[in-house]
Amino acid sequence: MARTVLVSNRVALPGRQRPGGLAVALRAAVREDAGLWFGWSGRIGNATQLPQRCRDGGVDYLTVGLNEDEAAAYYRDYSNRVLWPLLHSRVDLIDYQQPCSEGYRRVNARFARVLARELRGDDLIWVHDYHLVPLAHELRNLGVSNRIGFFLHVPFPPADLAAVLPRHRELFGCLADYDLVGVQTQADATHLREYLDTHAPVAGPGGAIRRSPRVDAYPVGIDAEAIAAQAALAESTDDVRRLRASLGGRGLAIGVDRLDYSKGLPERLRAFGQHLARHPDLCGQLTYLQIATPSRSEVAEYRHLRAELDALAGHINGAHARPDWTPIRYVNHDYPHRVLTGFYRAARIGLVTPLRDGMNLVAKEYAASQSADDPGVLVLSRFAGAAQQMQAAVLVNPHDGDEVADAIATAARMPLAQRRERWHALWDGLRRDDIVQWRRRYLQDLAECGPRGRALPAPALPSTPRHGTALAALSPASKTTL
Repeated sequence: MARTVLVSNRVALPGRQRPGGLAVALRAAVREDAGLWFGWSGRIGNATQLPQRCRDGGVDYLTVGLNEDEAAAYYRDYSNRVLWPLLHSRVDLIDYQQPCSEGYRRVNARFARVLARELRGDDLIWVHDYHLVPLAHELRNLGVSNRIGFFLHVPFPPADLAAVLPRHRELFGCLADYDLVGVQTQADATHLREYLDTHAPVAGPGGAIRRSPRVDAYPVGIDAEAIAAQAALAESTDDVRRLRASLGGRGLAIGVDRLDYSKGLPERLRAFGQHLARHPDLCGQLTYLQIATPSRSEVAEYRHLRAELDALAGHINGAHARPDWTPIRYVNHDYPHRVLTGFYRAARIGLVTPLRDGMNLVAKEYAASQSADDPGVLVLSRFAGAAQQMQAAVLVNPHDGDEVADAIATAARMPLAQRRERWHALWDGLRRDDIVQWRRRYLQDLAECGPRGRALPAPALPSTPRHGTALAALSPASKTTL
């Protein structure tokens, strides 16, 4: 029976703090097939290089560490300061340095060498996200002919923006070594197909044709039933009871995001301030809780964002607060998932207004957490991938502060019958297109990809080591020493 082999930047190891819904779904994928999950351990240092193994629940986990130079080039600089802004269409924030690009490729090549020694001939290999774009190319260079799929969890920009990246063909041309490339939305699929048709190399020496991968949209879902049950139980926890008591009978609007410029947090805070100015009759009736979990604090743009949000929250509160009411509660703290679902259930309004997002599972989790008898209202950015499936939300342009401000007022005033009607439409979609359906549809399509011939290599960075040794030629001794 074919195994599922997951590869991701980070691995949801057993025994750690309970991971989010996506990690749980991926763990289920490898558990169903007694599979393997491989990736970076998150450890940094010269003493952490050897692979670490464990087994739990029929799943094998294999992780490797990185030294400080590798982690800086692969993760901090290229993944987070080049690919993340590029893929979110923020080309103005790209900080490209060629040595970091080369370090990114070297780490992917090292991951491939470790993984290749673990593979069986019928394994299905499922690679996740932008950290690992070249991995299939490196595996093919080692003679791996298994079916390999790639899933991009973030957006893919229009072709002309993707081409802004220096040496973009060397990176995105590697996608031709995958059999199936999955993205979140049909718009992302269209952008990627246009890029591959326009920019990716299609022929090599002697006119040999380079096969293009199948590209399709697979919108990520959630385990809606499990989240609904968890939210109902969380109502009785101390954290949720204290939150409700502190509101003094006022309604709650909530936003939960990583501290990231793609989430539109300054725009959202300004829009809430505009809401207070445009709808004075609602002042004092609604408290906005923004939980912004710190992220990538070593990157200057993120430090500047945090300082901007601190100032905005203080300014808006100073202008509108009353002795018994503070409009915005701005919190830089990470809460367990079970507590967050309780907070969602307590909130009359969910504010999910990213400037650009691949999917945004907070939108789905907020809706799933609501009480069917008295549900809240989701205000959702049109530029989140989730908007394609959640048309019953109040959809907004996050760049239009007045529109978001008025949408908050609409949600606050929405009668119960309309709230129920919108919520039932959202709930039906969440149950139909859940995370199990997403996982199984993708893996079924990958399994049905036709036999693959040897793809031509994408143009290599001059300093990237090439590893042409066939997998069959690896000795048993070399397999055990890595």
